[in-house]
Amino acid sequence: MLADLTALLGARKVRGADPDDLAPFARDESHCGAFPPAAVVLAESRADVEATLRFASERRIPVTPCGARTGKAGGSLPIRGGIALSLERMDRIIAVEPGDGMMVVEPGVITGRVMEEAERVGLFYPPDPNSWESCTIGGNVAANAGGPRALKYGVTGDYVLGLEAVLADGEVIRTGRRTLKGVAGYDLTALLVGSEGTLAVVTEITLRLVPLPKAVRAALCIFPDATAAARAVAQVLAAGILPRTLELLDDQAIAAADSRGPFRFPLGAGAAILAETDGDDPESVMAALVRLGEIAVEAGALDVLVAQGESQRRELWATRRQVSLALKALYPRKVSEDIVVPRSKIPQAIERFKAIGREHGLQVATYGHAGDGNLHTNVLFREEEERPAVDACLEALMRETLALGGTITGEHGVGLAKRAFLPWEQGPVLIDLQRRLKATFDPLGILNPGKIFPEDR
Repeated sequence: MLADLTALLGARKVRGADPDDLAPFARDESHCGAFPPAAVVLAESRADVEATLRFASERRIPVTPCGARTGKAGGSLPIRGGIALSLERMDRIIAVEPGDGMMVVEPGVITGRVMEEAERVGLFYPPDPNSWESCTIGGNVAANAGGPRALKYGVTGDYVLGLEAVLADGEVIRTGRRTLKGVAGYDLTALLVGSEGTLAVVTEITLRLVPLPKAVRAALCIFPDATAAARAVAQVLAAGILPRTLELLDDQAIAAADSRGPFRFPLGAGAAILAETDGDDPESVMAALVRLGEIAVEAGALDVLVAQGESQRRELWATRRQVSLALKALYPRKVSEDIVVPRSKIPQAIERFKAIGREHGLQVATYGHAGDGNLHTNVLFREEEERPAVDACLEALMRETLALGGTITGEHGVGLAKRAFLPWEQGPVLIDLQRRLKATFDPLGILNPGKIFPEDR
């Protein structure tokens, strides 16, 4: 296979003779293990993707698309071997059209570059996954990634106007449009967004941009415990305030962030909410933040610290974005989940998650996008021998999430890590319908096989 791929694409685009070249493509940021591919294709153009998929289709070779491999659900792991199709080199910003409010990019563009390029022309790309400095926009599309600003602005799919993609047999399709409105035909763009590379390989993305808010203000609300903080979130939203972000950190997350981030939390902080408001009128933005702080105090906040200037605001966010790495520094092993529960159930969820952790002899840290109910629940452990307890804890967390009316994933995707849990949320009729859709797009089943759905029947 290697010789034929090299003859087809050229030596600079194919790896596989040296196991060290395959190792980086065997893992992602999940806990799912290592699965080396037989070969890696480093695509540089749509033509390379077409050629690779035609080659694989003729030989029935599995193909796993991948980008920066920062995913936490095992979505880009080549679990059936075959070809890892990397899109990292497809990293051009093709067009920025301020007048039309859009940008056209290749899938390998780092998400942070999309944000920066939009702001350079006075526009705004709101989706902001925590790994925005390293993850690719193609990976965001594959998982329909979110982030802290999803509370007010929505997730990746809300900003994808159209896609160019290559089907499993090498045929190119274009979905969606390059206009801000349009409802012709089925919404195949929405179907491909979040499909985790199981239906087609995206090679070009048309993104919607919005006006850049002129003012942003941030505050950190300190609480005695996570339950009080979660109740405050519900009360803020019930008061009719729609902040840009409402991020919650429990005691474990605060302890970890304190050990690493630039901001130091005050003594006695058992939980915190990082809130932001934004808009075009600075006075209104500040007034909304003040009202939010008042509600937090009424709900039991010990203190409300308003960021004084952009530098302090960035400090707060740098600390928040360090939480995952800081937890990993304290606990060599952890599993990060991204469940979602109804906002009214957040206090109950946090209490139950900690109790489930104790029942299994493990620590559970919870933080994340409380404003839309998307919680990053981290199971923390030190030794691989604890893995059976960790697996049992994860199952209990998923069942509790569903019992509360929630969902097993809010932004990481199902991938490999959570495919066994999908039938707990979706019935057999719905799963079978999705399998049939997969078979229509990919009749041979070569695209990212083994993901999303339970083990093939």
